[in-house]
This record gives sequence, C-alpha cells and structure tokens, in this order.
Amino acid sequence: MTQYAVLRDFDNMGFRSQARSFPGFPAPLQTHLRRLAPREALRQDLRAGDLLSIEAPAGGAQIVAFDAAGRPALDTLGLKPDGPLALVASDTGVLTGWIVAQGGDATAPIPAACPAPLAEPLLLKANAAVTVWILRPLQPEALVDGSAGGSVTVSLKRAAGQSPLLPPLLGDTRDEFTVPRGTAMAYEVKQGEFVQIIDIEGQQCSDFTAFRSDGLDRGEELMIDGTATRSMVRRAYPGPGLLDKFFDRNMRPLLNVVQDTCGRHDTFGLACTARGYEERGFPGHVNCSDNISRALAPYGVAPRAAWPAINFFWNTWIDLHSHNIMTEESHSRPGDYVAMRALEDLVAVSTACPDDVDPINGWNPTDVHVRIYRPDTPLRRAVAYREKEDAPMTISQTSAFHERLEPMTHNFAPARDLWAPVSFPAAGATGEYWACREAVTVQDMSGLRKYDIVGPDAETLLQRATTRNVAKLAVWRGQYTLMCDAAGTVIDDGTLFRLGHDLFRWCCGSEESGRVLETLAQELGLQVRIHHMGGAMPNLAIQGPKSRDLLRKIVFTQPHVPAMDHLKWFGVTVARLNDREGAPFMLSRSGYTGELGYEIFCAKSDAVAIWDAVMAAGEEFGITPMGSEALGTIRIEAGLAAADAEFAPGVDAFEAGLGFAVDLTKPEFTGKAALERNAQDPRRVLKGLLLDGPDVPHHGSPVLDGERQVGVVTSATRSPTLGHAIAMARLGVEHAENGARLDIGQLDGRMKRLGATVSDIPFLDPQRKRARA
Repeated sequence: MTQYAVLRDFDNMGFRSQARSFPGFPAPLQTHLRRLAPREALRQDLRAGDLLSIEAPAGGAQIVAFDAAGRPALDTLGLKPDGPLALVASDTGVLTGWIVAQGGDATAPIPAACPAPLAEPLLLKANAAVTVWILRPLQPEALVDGSAGGSVTVSLKRAAGQSPLLPPLLGDTRDEFTVPRGTAMAYEVKQGEFVQIIDIEGQQCSDFTAFRSDGLDRGEELMIDGTATRSMVRRAYPGPGLLDKFFDRNMRPLLNVVQDTCGRHDTFGLACTARGYEERGFPGHVNCSDNISRALAPYGVAPRAAWPAINFFWNTWIDLHSHNIMTEESHSRPGDYVAMRALEDLVAVSTACPDDVDPINGWNPTDVHVRIYRPDTPLRRAVAYREKEDAPMTISQTSAFHERLEPMTHNFAPARDLWAPVSFPAAGATGEYWACREAVTVQDMSGLRKYDIVGPDAETLLQRATTRNVAKLAVWRGQYTLMCDAAGTVIDDGTLFRLGHDLFRWCCGSEESGRVLETLAQELGLQVRIHHMGGAMPNLAIQGPKSRDLLRKIVFTQPHVPAMDHLKWFGVTVARLNDREGAPFMLSRSGYTGELGYEIFCAKSDAVAIWDAVMAAGEEFGITPMGSEALGTIRIEAGLAAADAEFAPGVDAFEAGLGFAVDLTKPEFTGKAALERNAQDPRRVLKGLLLDGPDVPHHGSPVLDGERQVGVVTSATRSPTLGHAIAMARLGVEHAENGARLDIGQLDGRMKRLGATVSDIPFLDPQRKRARA
C-alpha cells in the first residue's frame, strides 16, 4: 500500500456504470433470499437482531433451532415446539450430520415448530446467536408424481452495523486470526490439521507457503515448490479431487486441497517485491516478500528479497498464442476460501497483499482471515457452484448414491453441484463402454436439473419456451426438445415429460432453463407454478441391451399407470420397488447412450435402497457401474449433442445438429423467426469425421481443406467399435458432402494434420434401432 493520504476511494463490489460493471460481485446484501427445494433442509446462522422471514404453503415448513452449545433454542426466535421433527418427511442427513459434528445425539427427538399457514410471511427475530434449520417436508410419493405444493421462501436480513460475515465454521477450530491488509503472519499447522484461508471482502490476494517443520529443525528449507507441484498434478495448481496436493522440491506432498470456492489462483509469479514496486515508480511500497521474511524470522528462515509463493485468489492465466502470463481482477467473492489438510507438521505463512496500484486486489487491499481446524474435523472435498455469476454460492455435494459409489472409485469430478464418478477401476472406462454396448450399466446422473411446471397455463408456457409441439405430447409420454433464445441459439436441451394434463417435468442440463421459464411466465402473465427440484430427485441411468430384463425383476406399477413393458421410447410412468409398498420412483425409457435404456428418478431417502436393488437384480446380467468418461465416448458414437460443444453461444439449433428437435410448423415459440430464416439458407452443419488413425483431436481443433479452415471439431473420441478416432465437427455447407476428404489441424492448427473423411452422424445405429428395441 502507498503511504499517501487517500482523497477518494472506490470499490468494485456492486459497482455498475455504462462503461464498466461487476455483476459477478454484487454489493453486500442486507437481505439474502433462498427458495427451498422439496425435502430440502436449509441452515441459517443468525446473530442477535437478525430477521428471518419464512413464506410457506400449508404444512410447508418445519423449523428447528440450536444455541452455541447445541441445545434446542426455538425460544430464541419466540417459537414454541409443536412436536418432534418428522425426519422421514425431509432429507435430514445434512442436519443430523451437523448435530453429530456438534457433539449431539442425532437419534434424540428434535423439537420442531410447524407454523400454521398465514396470509403474510412468518417474521422471526433472533434475540441471541442461534443456528436455525428450515425444512420443506414432503412425502416421497408426492415428490415422484409431481403433486408437491408451493415452494418455501426464506429471507434473512442482517442486523444493522454488523461486521463482514465470515463463512460458517467448517468444524472445531484450534486457532483463528485475521491477517490485516498489507501484512503477513506465520503460524504452525500440525499433521492432520486443516488450514482455511479466507478472502473476507472479496478480490483480495493472499500469498501462502509452508515449510516442513522437521526440515527447519535440521536447518533445511523444504517448502512448497510451484514447479514440482505443477509437474505432479499436471495443471497450474491443485484442486479438490485426485490431483489435490502441493509438493516440495523432493516431490513429497505437504498439503492436500480439500475445499476451494474460488478456483482461480497463481503458482507462477513471485510474491510482490520491493523491486517490483520500485520499477513502477513506488519506492518504499509495502510488499509481501519483505512481510514474509519478517514473519518467518522467528522460525529461523533466512530472508529473501523475492519469495516464491502460492498466491491464492490471484487471477492469472497463460495466453494461448503469446504464452504471456496474463492477469486481471480476482474472481474471489467475499467469503471465498481455500481449505487444506497438512500432511506433515508445517510452518506456514499467509499474507494480505498490499498491492493497490493495479487490479489484482480490485485496487483495494483488504484483510485475510485464517482458521486452523483440529484433525478430526469431518471436512469433505468440495468446490464452489453458482447457478449464475451473481447467484449465492453453494459448495459441491456428494450425491444420494455416494455411499455406494465411493467404495468403488476415488475418481470423481464436479458435475454442476455434485461429485460424479469419472470411471471405476474394476472395469475401467473401456470395460464400462463394452458393458453398455453388450450388457447393462448403471450411472449416477443426479447432476441433471429438474423442474415441475404445474397449472392451467403450463402447456401454454412450454409451447412458447420449447421447440417441439407440446400440444401433441400425451400424458405419460416425453420428448427431447430445446430452449432457444431469439436468435435461435440453443440455451438448453432436455427431456420434457407429461405426467398429467396440466403437469410437466422438465429434465435438463442448466438452471438457465428455470430462469427462462420464470421470465416468460411473468411476461405472458400466465397462471403457472414452476418448481425447481434442486437436489431433491437423484436419478440413475440403467442403459444397455439387458436393461429391460433387469428392471422387469424390480419394477411394480399400479393398473392406472403404464406398465414397464408398455413403455415405448420416451415413455414414462410412476412405479415402486418390487411391490405396492416399495419405494416410489419415476421410470422413463430414455438415456444419453443411443442404447436401449431407462432412467429412474427417486427421493434422496430411497436412493440407496434403489441402487442396491438395481445392482442385485443386475448381477446375473453382468451389470457394471459406468462413469462420465465412458459415457463421453458412447454419446459421441451416438451423435448426441453436448452443451459447450455441439451447441454453444452463437450456434443455432440447426448448426448444432439439432434440427430434428425443431418443429417450425408449431405456433410461435422463442427463436422461431430466426430459425425459419436460417433454415432457408444454412451456412454451417454438424457432420461426422472418420479419422484414418487413432489420434484424437482436441475440442476446437480447426478442420482444413488445403490451407483454408472450413470448420471446427466440437467433440472427438476413439471409437472402440470402429477401431479408430471419430469426431463431430461444424462444417461449412460447401465442405459437408459425405466422402469429402479434410484435415484436422494440430500443433497450432498447421504443424500436424490428421486425415479424415466426412460422414453422417450418428456413427453407429443411424436409425436408433437399439434405443427403440
């Protein structure tokens, strides 16, 4: 920081102007709004004076509260218990887990308030610090058949004059402290303990490094080495998952990253130095390197003019063409953090960077907070998930099937807000592929988004929002369809199921669908309710030629709904596990593989029982769990589109190869005029490329005719069935004739070329006979 008087200051948080705005960094809100998904349990940590508003349908909310000692504390909110909490009516695993983490007894009755329905929201004021849980109860049967009532809305207004709110504690802390802006602090972390580095106010960088304590005892400085770390994790910095460790120069791990809510850091640059400021005209500027040297001096660490460090929250990247290290404002929002577990006894140091002469701290240096947690803290790996750049943050969760998945693989990757398996070592991605082609697989697809659209204008809304004719969709049928913007660009794709005359379920890939539906319903003044199901309805894909035989063993349907054997492709029904008393679920004949397949949608509380039943019934058919890696190969062979690949910004539905899902004869829908115009004079089409060898090109590789680029690869894989690489590519219509020879550019698009022949897609089973079988 400079030592001059500041006559005027500014902050990026909440700044908006015609020339520059920061929608991803909204101003700190006094009021925080959340809508609860069916069966969801929401935690709110209140301080004295905070106001909590709850709006719910009849019987739509249960409230429990605890003081700092974990004792029931409904009276802190002026409430009296109406009876014990109905655990079976909500997904209470996260609540009971929290109770256990606080040292409580999760089996003891929990006093709950069940407010009577009111014309106005229920307004509660905390007279002391209290942890409140609000639950949206719903029986699994109502969740599956779509008969849920209205949503529960929770609004939290903080009391005036409160200091910036730190994120909730992750467990039992041994120590915590604030590193004031422009300073550094050194501290010890014992093996097994967790250290959490928190950006309190947002866009604040924090240099960090750590030394092996036993090395310092020997006079040897064995610290985090950025080059060794990058080489070991094969990326710019580690993150939660398989490649999660920081290493020293001897390639010995020092820490593993358990949680990271920002995901943008630097391991290339030095901590800021006196020389760096001097050469920009700021002699005497406070700098992190000198601060680090002073903080580490008591531990016998020799001072350095320039410290290599891990700079958390510093947003850097390597330019693809110039290879320059680039930087701009940090991505971290207020309360973002990195949490790491110490693998050795360490001496660590953290800074609150003083840089106020360029954008890396948003021009506005602030404090950093550090917490150290005891080794028995039940800290699970997680990354941040936001539905939109200005949406509240949630951290990734494990799916309802995780307790069955985790013993079989450690290879998980984020899938929206959940961890999804990439592959299973027992079979590997290739084995999973062949199981899907020849037998049967089961895959956790819970990351899909689900919305229920209910009301007398439900069909009207969906007719305007989607590209297929919803009026032709019969009850107990589904259709693959799209949502487009006014330019005909695909916003989202998914399957729309009709469960009743005025009841639809939309299963899709993105929350953008929900925003589109909400906005369109408001603009048209429609009587319709849109339920965002959140994580309330996990689902499995059972795919492969033996899938029907497997499900015949466990599916029970009542006479008033379609039987499983009556389901044609994209048919849907509601069923139970084994008999009329079994767990309820929705069963659809659909999937993302091009094979005969089905999908099961159930309540979280029934997920493990359904998984176990599927695995037991599938044993005789050689059932194999499948991950996203094998699915990626299968869906490319089947010519199925994916977001940010076949459809992306600036690509209309026809150019994405999805014209089959567009009905230009139906009444008005969003994007129809643009699609009609583009259909008359197309410029680009999606085609297949059969490569001559096994080399798999990267997404985005240029497709060349001689020296001219005529297209771009959207997806590619090596086909186990065909025995060579295949790709989907968006090509200019002049170069899209089957049999045409083209090259795919590699090594800057020119230095290496892969020969390929243009073909139709899908590459296998073009008439979808397998899926229709």
